[in-house]
Amino acid sequence: MEIERKFLIAHMPENLDSYECKNIEQGYLCTAPVVRIRRSNEHYYLTYKSANRAVNEESGALECDEVERPLTREAYEHLRTKIDGNALTKKRYIIPLEGGLKAELDIFEGAFKGLQFTEVEFPDRETSQKFVKPEWFGEEVTFDNRFKNSYLSRIKGFDELGL
Repeated sequence: MEIERKFLIAHMPENLDSYECKNIEQGYLCTAPVVRIRRSNEHYYLTYKSANRAVNEESGALECDEVERPLTREAYEHLRTKIDGNALTKKRYIIPLEGGLKAELDIFEGAFKGLQFTEVEFPDRETSQKFVKPEWFGEEVTFDNRFKNSYLSRIKGFDELGL
């Protein structure tokens, strides 16, 4: 079970270059349910997210079942030719937070240059409910479909977000 919340960025955290960074490219073979392929640096994955993504009002988070499996580079390249819509490219910074949590700060490139948001995954609903966002986090957009990567893959670029 994946429990996550998503936020825009009020301002960049200090010393961004000191954090682990991944160069990510991802595309979607299907968006209902979500079937995604991803290259993260030199690692390749196929991910399935259940179609029954649920808004859990108690936790204030989005919850779904997620299964991720490794791919070979060759399998990724083969599937890459079959994606629907756009491949998304971004830099992802892994930033430690209090309580052993981590923020995954995504800074988009290409057609979505200018888009930045961060996600936090939680081990359980209670932790999600008690979460106090750091001062560099902005507006919460967990339930705004415009900020789902699967949605972004189906539009032309940043301008269509209406921000």
